[in-house]
Amino acid sequence: MLDIKFIRENLDDVKNATKVKNIKFDFDALLTLDKEITELKVKVQELQEKRNSHSKKIPKATAEERPALIEQGRAIGSELDELKPSLVEKETTLRNQLLRAPMIPSPDAPIGNDESDNVEVKKFGELPQFDFKPLDHVEILEKNDWAEFEKIAAVCGSRSYSLRNDMVLLEMAMHRYALEKLRAKGFTLVSTPAFAREEALIGTGHFPTGKDQVYFLPEDDLYLSGTAEVQLNSLHAKDILKEEDLPILYAGYGSCFRREAGSYGRDVRGLIRVHQFMKVEQYILCKNSKEESDKWHKALLETSEEIVQDFEMPYRIVECCTGDMGTGKVRMFDIECWVPSEEKYRETHSCSQLHDWQSRRTNTRYRDADGKVQFVHTLNNTAIATPRALVPFLECHQQKDGTVRVPEKLRPYLGGVEFLGK
Repeated sequence: MLDIKFIRENLDDVKNATKVKNIKFDFDALLTLDKEITELKVKVQELQEKRNSHSKKIPKATAEERPALIEQGRAIGSELDELKPSLVEKETTLRNQLLRAPMIPSPDAPIGNDESDNVEVKKFGELPQFDFKPLDHVEILEKNDWAEFEKIAAVCGSRSYSLRNDMVLLEMAMHRYALEKLRAKGFTLVSTPAFAREEALIGTGHFPTGKDQVYFLPEDDLYLSGTAEVQLNSLHAKDILKEEDLPILYAGYGSCFRREAGSYGRDVRGLIRVHQFMKVEQYILCKNSKEESDKWHKALLETSEEIVQDFEMPYRIVECCTGDMGTGKVRMFDIECWVPSEEKYRETHSCSQLHDWQSRRTNTRYRDADGKVQFVHTLNNTAIATPRALVPFLECHQQKDGTVRVPEKLRPYLGGVEFLGK
């Protein structure tokens, strides 16, 4: 969320942010509303001062004067009572509009309309070469009885899946590996519930837009979260932290849910675009400093790279353009892993820098060395998300006999086996 004072003072910049991010937002209407609120506040303050001054006259008034003074006081009070609901309504409207205002992207972020304008910044790993006809991930799973799709869909609905046997263990091994790596880097491991209140989703910026992507449980007034970022971002809501407590590094692990509304007909085969998945999410709160934020953004990306490299999956990094980075992002990189059956890279990790856009929504602050209270900066990145990561993993490591090779660094988490499916 942007500060209204910042918007007033940087109107051209925030208007340009809406343009390059392809977001419709009427800043002129916002500022008109802001002016109305300012005028109303002045009027309310004047009336309050008038009422206070008037009330001091009553004890000193004569018996004859007092009834008229009391009546005048009531009239002032009535006028105040009429103004206050309008002020509250306008302030609520202003906040709701501010929640939709986009963060100004980094000047280093590429300008573009959508993912086709993202910029490749790095490639790593040799693409696998096969001396046999490779299978896609669904064929590998079915060949080894590692997943079930049709019967589970009849029970649980479309885009459901059920991993079996080695895949259950492989999924757990991948998450365990990621969690241990993050713990060794100083992250606090956190298991996150699947549920979240509406204010937590507002806090991350998933709401007020994006409600069509989230499952809602009306009887409980709770939502199913699509990422541990939602819960982790609100853990320190309304707190004033100490500067020495920063940075705070969390590794959130839990089930995630997304409706994938609007994606029907796309990527419906297998494990690509499912409604429920598991994820380890890296999440950081740091000092309000571009240099500090840049440092941790780089560190988050490097950690995810390490995990993908350890899993021996070829990948590339793209910097997301302004039209693809989302409302609250300052800068964003995706890691995309190679999927042989499609002969293309698919996004598996998303690394985002948001500065104080989220912390203003949750009112998460810290007191710096000079005693000044500032909003923290927040950042996040996927460590590993399954079953999506299983797609490039299985396809890149498949063998001619239908087995799947286990990368050396992952073998200790799978009982030391070199191949799955034997």
